[in-house]
Amino acid sequence: MSLQKLMEPEAGTNRTAVAEFVLLGLVQTEEMQSAVFVLLLFAYLVTIGGNLSILAAILVEPKLHTPMYFFLGNVSVLDVGCITVTAPAMLGRLLSHKSTISYDACLSQLFFFHLLAGMDCFLLTAMAYDRFLAICRPLTYSTRMNQRTVQRMLVAASWACAFTNALTHTVAMSTLNFCGPNEVNHFYCDLPQLFQLSCSSTQLSELLLFAVGFIMAGAPLVLIITSYSHVAAAVLRIRSVEGRKKAFSTCGSHLTVVCLFFGTGVFNYMRLGSEEASDKDKGVGVFNTVINPMRSLT
Repeated sequence: MSLQKLMEPEAGTNRTAVAEFVLLGLVQTEEMQSAVFVLLLFAYLVTIGGNLSILAAILVEPKLHTPMYFFLGNVSVLDVGCITVTAPAMLGRLLSHKSTISYDACLSQLFFFHLLAGMDCFLLTAMAYDRFLAICRPLTYSTRMNQRTVQRMLVAASWACAFTNALTHTVAMSTLNFCGPNEVNHFYCDLPQLFQLSCSSTQLSELLLFAVGFIMAGAPLVLIITSYSHVAAAVLRIRSVEGRKKAFSTCGSHLTVVCLFFGTGVFNYMRLGSEEASDKDKGVGVFNTVINPMRSLT
């Protein structure tokens, strides 16, 4: 039985012909699939339980009602959402041994993945700004960031930008035609792998990805680098060794997450058209969707 399922052709239309895609997943052998299922289920339960515990602690403990923990609570919500976009569907496919996903479900997964990833990008920028004010402008920090209105405006602006980014890519993908191969060499729907399957030109969509990526990721990265440049300069002026260690410890974990987040983003989306790198993309995908959401638990 053919894995490729096509819609009824409609003459004179540009509608996509593929009704569903086949996600090849991480591994092919049944023994390895069982191991992947156990590991993925464990990671999912730990991530959900751990991040919800962090969120509950932040909500009920008055001492944690600070800007830093406000943003950390939002990060916990994002981590829960990010792993939920991909893990449950993959667990279901491993259980049912059914590797197909409908065209509409694929686009929906694409939208929510980029919505949450985009939100993560902008939230990391807000957290860098928070650290900049706390270390470089300590005298005005309480007046600038302790106002709930400022914090909520930063988060609301992040959601708005992330929504625009995700909607742009999803609409652009929906304009492409898929009329031939439907096997996606990945375990979730993402732009590079879907571009490879399109039977229409993807040049404009790829240019759009670069342009939007330059604006939506480039601008936050510049702001983060600028913030931490000022932070590093301020920390080096601290005479106390203990003071330096304390300042670096508050920023070190966040800076590590920033480097990994943007590094994997460049690896994933700046090498479009490279089919031989698809297996490496799976490893990056595991990091982005499974390992990275567990970062708040460390």
